[in-house]
Amino acid sequence: MTTTLVKGQNGPLNAATVEITVDLATAGDLSALLVTDNGKVRTDADFVFFNQPNGPGVSLQAGAGIGTLSISLGAVPADISQVRAVITLDNGTFGAVAPPVARVSGGGQSLYEYRIDGLSSESIVIALEVYRRGGDWKVRAVGQGYAGGFAALVTDHGVSVDDAPAPAAAPSPPSVRNSPPPSYSRQPSAPVAPQPPAQNHPPQQNYPPQQPPAPNYPPQQPPAPNYPPQQPQPGAYPPPQQPAPNQQPAYNQQPGYAAPAPTSPPEVSLTKNRPVSLSKGQRVSLKKDGGVALTNIQMGLGWDPVVVKKMFGSRGADIDLDASAVMYADTQLADVAYYGQLTSKDGSIRHLGDNLTGEGEGDDEVVTVDLTRVPMHVNAIIFIVTSYQGQTFEQVQNAFCRLVDQTTNVELARYTLAGGMAYTGVVMAKVFREDGTWKLQAIGEGITAKHPGEAVPQLQRFLSNDFMK
Repeated sequence: MTTTLVKGQNGPLNAATVEITVDLATAGDLSALLVTDNGKVRTDADFVFFNQPNGPGVSLQAGAGIGTLSISLGAVPADISQVRAVITLDNGTFGAVAPPVARVSGGGQSLYEYRIDGLSSESIVIALEVYRRGGDWKVRAVGQGYAGGFAALVTDHGVSVDDAPAPAAAPSPPSVRNSPPPSYSRQPSAPVAPQPPAQNHPPQQNYPPQQPPAPNYPPQQPPAPNYPPQQPQPGAYPPPQQPAPNQQPAYNQQPGYAAPAPTSPPEVSLTKNRPVSLSKGQRVSLKKDGGVALTNIQMGLGWDPVVVKKMFGSRGADIDLDASAVMYADTQLADVAYYGQLTSKDGSIRHLGDNLTGEGEGDDEVVTVDLTRVPMHVNAIIFIVTSYQGQTFEQVQNAFCRLVDQTTNVELARYTLAGGMAYTGVVMAKVFREDGTWKLQAIGEGITAKHPGEAVPQLQRFLSNDFMK
C-alpha cells in the first residue's frame, strides 16, 4: 500500500534498499547529496549526479524519466545522516509545469509518494530526504525550492564549484556544468589548465546559509538593482529618513554614521493571571512572579487569511505561512527548527507541525523551547514567519505571537501585528540571554523571504540587543 506524504511529513523505511523515482513533465535531472549532521558533504564524492553516478551507498541509474536513485541503507557511511534527493530542471521553472511527483519504493513494493505542490519561480527543489533517526531510517517530504540555481544549491551543501573562465569584455556568472572535475557538463570537457582560486567564490555554508550571500548571489541570476520594486532591499530596514526640524536623525546604515541612541522601550514583568500585551521593541524577562525562571516555553504563532468579498460569497485565500526558530551563537547560525527539520539537533526546540492554510482558531503553528536544554553557546533564538508561496502579509490579518508557560499552559505575553505589510516574511520575536537571564523581545519587522534559507542572511541586524534603539 502506497502512503501519500505532505510537506514535512515522514515515514519509516524498513527495506534494505530503497529507490526514488520522479514523475516530471519536462526535461530535468535527479541527483543526491549525502550530508553529515552539519548539512554538508564530506567531499565532492558525496554528490551523486549524471557525471558522477556512484557514491557511498547511493547510485543514480538510468531508466524511465530522469532515472532512479538507489540507496543501499546499510552501505551509507555512519557519519552520513541524510541523503537528499534533488530535482533540477534543464530550463524554466516549476511554476510553468505540472507539479513533480516523487515516489519511494523498497523490497519490490511502492511505499510512498509525494506531490510537490507550491513551487513557482524555483528551478531546483530538494524533494525528499532519507535520514537516520535513533538507528532506524526514515523518509521525509521536504519540497524545499531553490531559486538561486544549481551552483547555489551544491555550494550551500559544501560541494566545490569553480567559476568558469569568462570573456573579459562580457563577464558571465559561474557555470557549474562547464566546471573542472567533477564535471557538471553532459559533454566531455577539454583539458583545463589549472586556474588560481576565483576571488568571488561563494562561501560554503549550511542550509539555511550561515553568512549573507555574496553580492551576485544567486550566481547565474544577479538580482536587478531595484528588486523587488515594491519593497526595500533586505538589510536596509527601516529606510533612511530625513530628520524633521528639532528631531534626532533617523536610524540609517551609512558607514561612519553614529546616530544618538534614543531611550529603548521599557522592560516589563510577567504577572499572574494577566497576560502582558507587548508593543514593538518591548522586552519581558522570562521570570514569573517571585523571580522563578521559566524553563519550558511555547511560542504560538497565528494568522488569518484576509476575507475577500466576491459575487457569490466571501472566502479567505489559503495562505501557507511557516513558523521557524533560528538559533544563533553570537552572530553564527547554530541550527534551525522549521517544517523541514521539526526538532533542533540538540533537542531543545520542537516544531509541532506545518499549517498549510491558516484556517482554524488559536495557534496555527507552535514551537516549544526547553530553555534548560539550549546549549550554552546559543544565546539567541529568533522566531520568524515566512510565506512559502510568496503571498505578502497584506493578505494576512490578525497575525500574532504569544508566549505560553508550557508547564502550566498559561499564556504569559502576547504581541499582535496591526495592519498588513508588503513583505513575504516577518521577524516576530527574539528570545535571548542577557546577564545570565532569558528575555523575550517583540520585533514585528518585515523581510523578503519565502523560507528560512532566504531569511537567514537578513537576520544579522536583529542579533544585537540594542537594534531597536
